[in-house]
Amino acid sequence: MRVEEYLKGEKEHYGSIYVDVNYAIDSITPFLDKKNLEDRKFVSRLPVLKRYMELIEAAENDTSKGGFLKFFGNDKYKDLLERYKRDNKQELEQLESCSECTCLNCTASCRFDGCLGCRKGANAVKCDHVNMNVIFHKNFSLDLTNERTGKDERYMVLATLQNPEKEVRYIIIEGVNSKEKFVLYYYPGISEDTYGE
Repeated sequence: MRVEEYLKGEKEHYGSIYVDVNYAIDSITPFLDKKNLEDRKFVSRLPVLKRYMELIEAAENDTSKGGFLKFFGNDKYKDLLERYKRDNKQELEQLESCSECTCLNCTASCRFDGCLGCRKGANAVKCDHVNMNVIFHKNFSLDLTNERTGKDERYMVLATLQNPEKEVRYIIIEGVNSKEKFVLYYYPGISEDTYGE
């Protein structure tokens, strides 16, 4: 892939995330107090994405002018950007999840945990601000013992649900091998989480 195509693809993908998150911050800032705003994961991570966008822009400018980095070959741009992405992988992945979150532009004072209850690589897909908040997860798995069979198995977490009315949380899991699905009570803890039938 030519460096110009690579830069264009990166700029489109991450530029879209940057615009979404920046717009959300501008939209919600007047309605939230400083503490609530700072609790939003995307606020503290945005400078990482801003810097990445600046690096893409600099590479584009240098490529169009045939600048000094051209001497090292087109792969130099890609290597520099890939290294930055690798070094800031968690922040960039979280911002991508945040940009897809239904709570991104939310200013409602609901009783859900919001960003504080969200794991990395997760985002809310449904929230009614009263009864139910549904969070989907990427790459979240658990090693649990199947009570029925007594065997240990790895389970992929499909979603977590929070219901503040009943003061209860649920976790929906699927066995990697068995493909069995379960809905369990979910009790998040400080050092470890617990689950119940």
